Amino acid sequence: MAEAHQAVGFQFTVRPDGVDIKLSQEVIRNIYLSGVTAWKKKAILFKNGILAGVYPASPSSWLIIVIAMMSSLYTHVDLSLGIIDLMKDNLPCRDRMSVQTRAVLSAVLFTTGLWTFLIYLMRYTLKALLSYHGWIFESHGKMSTSTKMWLNLVKMFSGRRPLLYSFQAALPRLPVPSVDDTIQRYLESVRPLLDSKQYAQMELLAKEFKETEAAQLQRYLILKSWWATNYVSDWWEEYIYLRSRSPIMVNSNFYIMDLLYVTPTHRQAARAGNMVHAMLLYRRKLERGEHAPLRALGTVPMCSAQMERMFNTTRIPGVETDIVQHLNNRKHLVVYHKGRFFQVWLYTGGRHLSPNELETQFQRILNDTSEPQPGELKLAALTAGDRIPWARARVKYFSQGANKASLDVIESAAFFLTLDEEPRGYDPAKTNSLDNYAKSLLHGKCYDRWFDKSFTLISYPNGKMGVNIEHAWADAPIMGHMWEYVLATDCFHLGYTEEGHCKGDVSGDLPYPNRLQWHISKECQDVIEKSYLSAKQIADDVDFHGYLFTDFGKGAIKKCRTSPDAFIQLALQLAQFRDQGVFCLTYESSMTRMFRDGRTETVRSCTSEAVAFVRAMEDTDVTNAQKLVLFRKAAEKHQNMYRLAMTGSGIDRHLFCLYIVSKYLGVDSPFLKKVLSEPWKLSTSQTPQQQINLVDINKFPNFVGAGGGFGPVADDGYGVSYIIVGENLITFHISCKFSSPDTSSYRFGQHIRKAMIDIQALFKPENDKKMEENGKCVLLVNGKKHV
Repeated sequence: MAEAHQAVGFQFTVRPDGVDIKLSQEVIRNIYLSGVTAWKKKAILFKNGILAGVYPASPSSWLIIVIAMMSSLYTHVDLSLGIIDLMKDNLPCRDRMSVQTRAVLSAVLFTTGLWTFLIYLMRYTLKALLSYHGWIFESHGKMSTSTKMWLNLVKMFSGRRPLLYSFQAALPRLPVPSVDDTIQRYLESVRPLLDSKQYAQMELLAKEFKETEAAQLQRYLILKSWWATNYVSDWWEEYIYLRSRSPIMVNSNFYIMDLLYVTPTHRQAARAGNMVHAMLLYRRKLERGEHAPLRALGTVPMCSAQMERMFNTTRIPGVETDIVQHLNNRKHLVVYHKGRFFQVWLYTGGRHLSPNELETQFQRILNDTSEPQPGELKLAALTAGDRIPWARARVKYFSQGANKASLDVIESAAFFLTLDEEPRGYDPAKTNSLDNYAKSLLHGKCYDRWFDKSFTLISYPNGKMGVNIEHAWADAPIMGHMWEYVLATDCFHLGYTEEGHCKGDVSGDLPYPNRLQWHISKECQDVIEKSYLSAKQIADDVDFHGYLFTDFGKGAIKKCRTSPDAFIQLALQLAQFRDQGVFCLTYESSMTRMFRDGRTETVRSCTSEAVAFVRAMEDTDVTNAQKLVLFRKAAEKHQNMYRLAMTGSGIDRHLFCLYIVSKYLGVDSPFLKKVLSEPWKLSTSQTPQQQINLVDINKFPNFVGAGGGFGPVADDGYGVSYIIVGENLITFHISCKFSSPDTSSYRFGQHIRKAMIDIQALFKPENDKKMEENGKCVLLVNGKKHV
């Protein structure tokens, strides 16, 4: 066997006539190559660390300034205005140096100080420029002169060829909104959901809060905003994610699907080999900071901090709170197949395993016919159940011996890979294919994904892939960025042979995957079974429906001159009302990554304007032209709220942090308690796409992703994720619970389809003509304006 071959690479024998040492040249060569690679990596990291540290300047700019300053000394032009001479006369140990040496050293020191000052000046100037957000409130396609000037200044101070983390120090801090503004926006957001008596009571609670504890809590929050890089993110991670004691499977973790229409190969091991290799390429660029930072308008940088913990990260359970453990330089992954865990090394001889070598390793696991050890089959169910039993079991049964060693291998792995046994994916010939695919990615069998890992890559026998992501360490756009890179690299750069195998050669001495060993007692097996049953109950209750909306897409919506997101959000409000007969508190996630360490903010999509529009849609006495006017108002309101959320003027994160401060201070606030206890019966999110534009979907229309989704937030509510794919497709991922008699994911999907079509029907020539007569300008379907 290969492992036996490696064991004899070094032989040490004691003979009567002396010591006989034999070294394998292949082993020595691999050791040498590993060392060379390690030093190259350190050198690259050191270089990139310097480049990011001095950005937006560069080391070459220091040399240019030094040369200029030295040249001025020889021409007797003192650019330092006497400072160099002053430094020369006050240098320590000046008596031991010649006059020329002191002059050169003083010039270098002065130049370095000047260069450092200019770096900070440029950086803080850029930070001041990035604190301006007026551009985001301008109408789409219409840019004012002042914004154009601002964009040019941002480009000027942004430097050339920034690395991934170059802009981090220049990003502004998330501002703390005023209490009055937040409360005013909050009351405005709940007005359509409360009757007059309830609203009056809420107004009274808000007034009492402003007049009593609000000022004290706000002072502490402002103090934190000065001290911390972001006044929200650390508390958000800790209290929303890590302190939750309920299962993270379904309730927190989310998923992303593979390409919708294309399967590059139907060989499971080959597809997994290419995908894992592409992830290693992405990780190498990530560790070196070589990815280009994401920038709005191609200019305004987004925070990249969340990307740091993508690999080698695990959520470690605790009795009171979990922690996120992030490690560096771990060179293996763990593979799960038919109840067995295998360790697979990702490097050999100082290089990544090639796609073909990875395919070989995965095929060896697929061919392995050994049986799971006692308790091994459902071991991962511990990560799917309640957190407290898992935390206690981890300390009691996995803190020593083989169990600890094997658990350490899993928790330190780059990520987790499951070689699944049942084919999944979208099949238009099968009615529920997308539903079953989503449920498989979201929870699987409840014991075949390690839900605590930053992500679990899932490979199916038909070549389809997917990924399940733990939510505490990052938000969906971060994983979506990597997923776009991996899919594009897999299909357009790595490729496959005609037989569907990975390209490349296989090293002859590749060691076999290492089977992890467990000694799981009967008592521990009982804990595992309880976690499994608890998780299975949650999984079986998930009612999921995946729906491809193909009647029209972003192209037609844009011709209506409205935001595609606003269009869909209003359709969701109409669908919700038709489904439930009432309006509800609605959550839409927006990002705040224009600020340092920014994560998300909430857009409360159920506005008074949206309610007025929906009621008009259900009123046969209201004309289409009048409905269109109300739609315009509701869409503009939604867009404005989304912009406020993105620019740090949202409602919910501010109130959340005020509540946390109140708990620290032991202050009882009926208003904050009421706000934080309100259920989000409709939770929505848009999956971003084309973040890095590696694939031209106009040229390759079939190479589009299906997006991803999440479980329902409320027991009697819906979770809806959607992705606007290209110009003619919108994919909806809808979830709810079977245990709720009032919800049905399929029924809600049908309501969404009808709502989308009904709204689009408002954009007809006759409606626009009436709007024109009323002084309102509307763009028609097909982009033709009728006067």
